[in-house]
Amino acid sequence: MSNSLRDQLLGLGFQDAPKPAPRPKPDPRRPQAGQGGKPAHAGSKPAPTGKPAHAGKPPQRPHKAPHPQRMPREDIDLAKAYAIRAQKEKDERIEAERLKQEEARVRREAKARLEVFLKDKALNAVDAEHVRHFEYGGKIKRIHVTVEQLKALNAGALGVLQMNGRYLLVDAATLAEAEAIFAPAVALKVDPNAPDEADPYSDPHYQVPDDLTW
Repeated sequence: MSNSLRDQLLGLGFQDAPKPAPRPKPDPRRPQAGQGGKPAHAGSKPAPTGKPAHAGKPPQRPHKAPHPQRMPREDIDLAKAYAIRAQKEKDERIEAERLKQEEARVRREAKARLEVFLKDKALNAVDAEHVRHFEYGGKIKRIHVTVEQLKALNAGALGVLQMNGRYLLVDAATLAEAEAIFAPAVALKVDPNAPDEADPYSDPHYQVPDDLTW
């Protein structure tokens, strides 16, 4: 700007812009920022700029699981008693079934041994003309025998065994061994010293009609 123009502006009331204050010279004894030293505010904590996230909110209590409702002691004792009784009944059923299966197994094995033992030991006669009745399994059964066999049967020298739906006439020794193997197979075992009332069918003159149903 020329002096004439400056003079004109000053005449109009404009003033020169103030000159900037001179910058202080740096103290060579103090390190300057950016030259390996710390800034003037180093070590001072920055002022908080905002409120914490939980500011203004009430503190939250830790969540607690609700306590399970407790049963009265009387109900607990009763439930325990029912559980013990139920377990005992279950154990008894299992044991009864085990014994039943064990009994059936023993029975099958005994009958199989008896069948092998009785092979070729039956004395049933083809020409037997007499019928000997006897009670077995709650029913009246019969076997055909000869006159001699009937006398020996009533005297206890012979006996009758049931095997696979058949009635076999055997001697007393075979009857005793068969009874030791499987006693339920003994259908007729006569005691000659027993009274007549014990076996009413031992009388040869005692006849029961063949078509009689009991």
